[in-house]
Amino acid sequence: MKNGVFNFFNSLVISLPSSKALTLNWNYGSMLGMVLGFQILTGTLLAFYYTNDGVSAFSSVQYIMYEVNYGWVFRIFHSNGASLFFIFLYLHIFKGLFFCSYRLKKVWLTGVVILLLVMMEAFMGYVLVWAQMSFWASVVITSLLSVIPFWGVDIVTWIWSGFTVSSATLKFFFVVHFLVPWGLLVVVLVHLLMLHITGSTSKLYCHGDYDKISFFPGFWVKDAYNLLIWLGFFVFVFIFPFNLGDPEMFIEADPMVSPAHIVPEWYFLYAYAILRAIPNKVLGVVAMFASQMVLFSFLFVNNYVSLMFKVNKFLVFCLLFILVMLSWLGQCLVEDPFVGLSFWFSVLYFLVFFILLSVFFVTKLIFK
Repeated sequence: MKNGVFNFFNSLVISLPSSKALTLNWNYGSMLGMVLGFQILTGTLLAFYYTNDGVSAFSSVQYIMYEVNYGWVFRIFHSNGASLFFIFLYLHIFKGLFFCSYRLKKVWLTGVVILLLVMMEAFMGYVLVWAQMSFWASVVITSLLSVIPFWGVDIVTWIWSGFTVSSATLKFFFVVHFLVPWGLLVVVLVHLLMLHITGSTSKLYCHGDYDKISFFPGFWVKDAYNLLIWLGFFVFVFIFPFNLGDPEMFIEADPMVSPAHIVPEWYFLYAYAILRAIPNKVLGVVAMFASQMVLFSFLFVNNYVSLMFKVNKFLVFCLLFILVMLSWLGQCLVEDPFVGLSFWFSVLYFLVFFILLSVFFVTKLIFK
């Protein structure tokens, strides 16, 4: 058993053949693993003192901040750690798009599943604060499920555990928020196993064995650069602990009065902009979910080499610019010209994905 565990660990992070052409862009994955462990640790410590009841949830957060020894440290670490997670998650996805990592189908599939699980996890954790913005964000987002044909209303009622967001809903979110990370760990492990079976992409766009070296010690040293990111993160958290949040998060939830302008956390703003860009509720919800599901479409790419890799890079840069613009528009007021701009940038978002896929299919037909 002991040798089996050692051999498994050895195959993962010691003797693993890795391309010596890997740059710091390949550090995003290891950083995500560190952040996931960090979030599970800080979240578990916070759970000891959190009360999942609508009457006292907000007060329990204040109790953690003011009364629990070093509770404020773990609270601001955990809340800002979510932002750190999404920063590297998006960087990791864009690295995959730049270097066509979706050619590794099983790796890409598990990666997209991880993205969806993390988004669900972050949303539920946001609600647990039970502040004005998070409460009403939960009302808006869960209500969107009512557009599902036949069972939509029943699903919303089941999640709410009643006919409105209440203490029962909060308990549901807390349990799911606590359990999902452990399932996420399993999916991450599968993601790593699939990666080690196929081998990683590199800036050489190749999978050959002619440039492979052992993961240890070279890439251990390279991954140690992540400590600099952690140092920057700690400095930011202690100087600007709440700059990434909303002022409404300091006001206890009031079911009778909604905020004048409901805005999600920054890492959901682009999806929120797509949702608001379409006046029709059903089409807006479909477009918002499609903005995530479109990543699965890369599983249909079968040619492993495209001679138009510079076109691919240009399109990915365009996609990055569009996402930045959508994120900015997502926090703007629901009025012209912001709504109109959101619509056209949403169209461009899906158009770029369509062109990206078309590039591969066209080159496959030409050079077949």
